[in-house]
Amino acid sequence: MAPTILIAGATGNTGRSVTETLPKLLQASNTLSDHRIIGLTRSLASPAAQQLATIPGVEIIEQNWVETTADWLREHEVVRVFLAPHNEPNQFAEESAFHLAALQAGVKYVVRISTTAANVRPDSAAYYPRTHWAIEALLSSPEFDRLQWTSLQPNIFPGVYLASAAEFITRYRKTGTQDSSLKLMAAEDAPVGVVDPDEVGGFAAHLLAQDDPAVHNKAKYVLNGPEDVTGAQIVDMVEKHIGAKVESVVYKDKSFVDMLYQYKFAATQQSKNVIYSVQHGLDTSWEGKCSAATTSKEVLELAPPRRTPADMLRALLE
Repeated sequence: MAPTILIAGATGNTGRSVTETLPKLLQASNTLSDHRIIGLTRSLASPAAQQLATIPGVEIIEQNWVETTADWLREHEVVRVFLAPHNEPNQFAEESAFHLAALQAGVKYVVRISTTAANVRPDSAAYYPRTHWAIEALLSSPEFDRLQWTSLQPNIFPGVYLASAAEFITRYRKTGTQDSSLKLMAAEDAPVGVVDPDEVGGFAAHLLAQDDPAVHNKAKYVLNGPEDVTGAQIVDMVEKHIGAKVESVVYKDKSFVDMLYQYKFAATQQSKNVIYSVQHGLDTSWEGKCSAATTSKEVLELAPPRRTPADMLRALLE
């Protein structure tokens, strides 16, 4: 069995691109060309899993990453890992258990997905950035020195930030009417560097393919798209797509939190107070702290994102 690079969540937002990009990078590597790639998925029957399984050099295994143990990692000779954790309230318990298993198994390097850099602090009003801060603090501790790691702090994804704009356009194209307001998470004037998750995954693949990742150990890299977009600019894009003026716009819309709680958490034992704190994750973007100018120079040197907000909106409409 050869040394293995594990992609936990291979069919997810960012994991899919890691899985698609990494094999070609390994082929060109001086030291990693003999490494296997294993991708984890919760369902081998999913179309995404079946597509990824056709990529030469990639093996897809049905397993939830939260159940991965040190013994399993040793058995599969895992030496490097990509991990895109969930953002549910039990994230710290499950992700820290994974990193502990990686440490115990002798894994050499982990690339993980964090969240918007401006939010990753211990006093964040939203719960999930505090979790990412806590994970990064855990990995920075002396006890974890043997495990090298890089934390990627991407800005918000278009599937969240631009989804309501895409839905508004699609509805208008079907009905020819504007029967509701265009509701945007964005503030009217605050610039935000929305980033495509495929490009985040592409950058992660470049890190995993480094002959020696030591220079990236303990690094926290900020990823944004190449261009900022404001709420007013999103409205302009919508108007170009529908060929009409948007009659009513709601900026700084937080109604998505109601839907998140109602459809995902209402029937669980999760704290409503904790779940509703998600809305505060947008505060920093409204304050202008999430612009494209914050992108880390290492990102621009290795694999700079190129997809603009206009590109991302068109992709959501396909």
